[in-house]
Amino acid sequence: MPVAAETGLAIALAIVLLLAATCVALLARARSARGGLDRLRQRERGFRLALWASGQRYWDFHVPTGRLRYLVARDDAIGQQHDFSSEPADPAAVIHPDDLPAVLDRMHRYVAGETPEFSSEHRVRADSPTTTRGHWVWIRARGRAIEHAADGTILRLAGTSLDIDRSRAAERENRIASEVLRSMNEAVAVLDRHFRFLSVNPAFTRMSGYPAAAVAGRGAEILDSIQHEPTRGRVMRDVVEREGRWSGETWLRRDNGEEILCTVEAATVLGSEAQGERMYVLMATDITLHKRAEEELRYLASFDSLTNLPNRSLLAERLSRAIVRARREGSRVAVLFLDLDRFKDINDSLGHAAGDRILRAVATRLQQAVGHGQTVARLAGDEFTVVLEDLTGPEDAERVAREIIMAFEAPLEPDDGQEVSVSPSIGISLYPDHAQLPTELLKRADAAMYQAKAAGRRTYMRYDDSMESEIRRRATLAGALHKALDRSELRVVYQPRKSLESSRITGAEALLRWTSPEHGEIAPADFIPLAEENGMILEIGEWVLREACLALQRWRQHGLSDLTVSVNMSVLQLLRGDFAEVVRRVLDDTCVPPSALELELTESVLMANAAQTAIKLQAFRELGVSLAIDDFGTGYSSLAYLKRLPITTIKIDQTFIADLGHDPEGASITTTVIAMAHGLGLMVVAEGVETEAQARFLAQHRCDEIQGYWVSPPLDAVACMALIRNRQPPGSQAPLAAGAP
Repeated sequence: MPVAAETGLAIALAIVLLLAATCVALLARARSARGGLDRLRQRERGFRLALWASGQRYWDFHVPTGRLRYLVARDDAIGQQHDFSSEPADPAAVIHPDDLPAVLDRMHRYVAGETPEFSSEHRVRADSPTTTRGHWVWIRARGRAIEHAADGTILRLAGTSLDIDRSRAAERENRIASEVLRSMNEAVAVLDRHFRFLSVNPAFTRMSGYPAAAVAGRGAEILDSIQHEPTRGRVMRDVVEREGRWSGETWLRRDNGEEILCTVEAATVLGSEAQGERMYVLMATDITLHKRAEEELRYLASFDSLTNLPNRSLLAERLSRAIVRARREGSRVAVLFLDLDRFKDINDSLGHAAGDRILRAVATRLQQAVGHGQTVARLAGDEFTVVLEDLTGPEDAERVAREIIMAFEAPLEPDDGQEVSVSPSIGISLYPDHAQLPTELLKRADAAMYQAKAAGRRTYMRYDDSMESEIRRRATLAGALHKALDRSELRVVYQPRKSLESSRITGAEALLRWTSPEHGEIAPADFIPLAEENGMILEIGEWVLREACLALQRWRQHGLSDLTVSVNMSVLQLLRGDFAEVVRRVLDDTCVPPSALELELTESVLMANAAQTAIKLQAFRELGVSLAIDDFGTGYSSLAYLKRLPITTIKIDQTFIADLGHDPEGASITTTVIAMAHGLGLMVVAEGVETEAQARFLAQHRCDEIQGYWVSPPLDAVACMALIRNRQPPGSQAPLAAGAP
């Protein structure tokens, strides 16, 4: 073959090979491009699947146009197939109007370079086919710049958004629950499966004293109380662990060792099933003060708060039980009804605070007198009741009544240190002799107590059927007394007083009398206590004072200018209001000089309130009025107080005068009183003188004056003036030794 031909063939082959190589390279390059595209498509599909699986959206935002584009995952009806679509949207149509300004502001701040990334939580319109049109959901969107202009300005942002609607709702519920726990008054603690503290609310810290940090990781046994058995706390926790719940009241111990009573609710809370987590929630409320208040209410329902004695309610219960036992055993039960004599006067003079202290002292003295085995109760005011059981006869009850009266002979010493003398009047009723029911026994003992007061106080009386009629009579008289003054049924009579030295009539005592058209003549001992009880004594007493001063002024106008008049003063007049001003006004109205008036107050009242009474009486002495102690010798006077009182006269009680001549003890008391009074510079008047022998004895022992039927019975004002004029002719002074009264 020629050389030229071979050369041409070689060149052609080279060209073919080159073309072949080029084709192969092109084919390889095409295959590589197709592989890259496939990989790109695969990565894009993976990205989209990742978005779909995570529930996120991909979005991009074109800054110059303000247009938003995002990928939306589409599920089929059963949520198994999926597709993606890229949809443009106007931010104003997608983002909630209330959130749009804040979102745009964050976007602009990022574009301006003020923040490292765009991040926002806001509401967008839901586009799920299962949601209602117009429904809004919360999303969390994040993004960064993906395209810039030549000058570096951000043109496009891209990022993802995540639906956080459910988690946000859960967070909101958690926040609400947390705030509720923080604001609760009940202490709440969460414990792990080993009953170690995980968290507590502020109320727990306030209740227990343990801060949250101090209890974290510690066991619940730090709250176990020493008031319970050592195993009680462990048993409670075992019940919760076994049954899932425990509730009840228990004592818990604070961090300082103080014990508090709480209501406790403990329950099991199960965590995730995968982890098998178990926790316990404990809720406790401090009820210590509440329980204490309940106990105090129960106590007050049964006991008197002042004296700590059983009250009327508990007394009725105990008396009922005592009657049941007595009926079964064939024994007796006695009810002693006690009322303190003239306690109202003590209360008015010393004040209610002092009265309360005296009542407490009375309760103590009374309980000591009867012993702690018997029931002593306070009904109200100064009324007390004693229930005596297992009695064989009435004399047992009377013996206790005498012991009680003797126990009060010594003055009381309340906690203020001031001695006060009080005495009780006691009524007695017996089961089954007088009644079968507790209320009837109390009623009859009360009736007997009033009879004891009517008998002179400081004594006891046993009930009998006649007392019922007496109570009805008292009620009837009390009603009639209200009308007596208006009907002019009351009158004043005068009993003269005679000087033993000169045998002259020196004055007279004004005495009140009541004659009722319906009830006849009523004794002062019957109606004056009624007037003191209902307060009418204030009006009646002022009327008596005015009548006596008017009578004295008429006597003075008839030439009897050296006479005096004595008027009894009730303790109510002394203690209530300004009676000294009343006396001054009456003296001015009647033109009677103060030195011609003498006011009398009983010894028992004066001695029961000596310190306070002395202050009150001083106002009368400053007026120039004389003051006398009536019924002296019956009230156990204290010589120390007697010396302090601004009195001028002592009137010896008629019970001692009646014993003169046949009772050496009465005579000794009388002579001692006369000597004592003269030693104190006081004048002595003997009341109730009815015989010449009594008058002579008194004259021999230098008694100053006498008063009684031997001198004259009480007379009206006119008759009394006539008697005085007849007994005291001018220039005639017949001594007592001559014989005639």
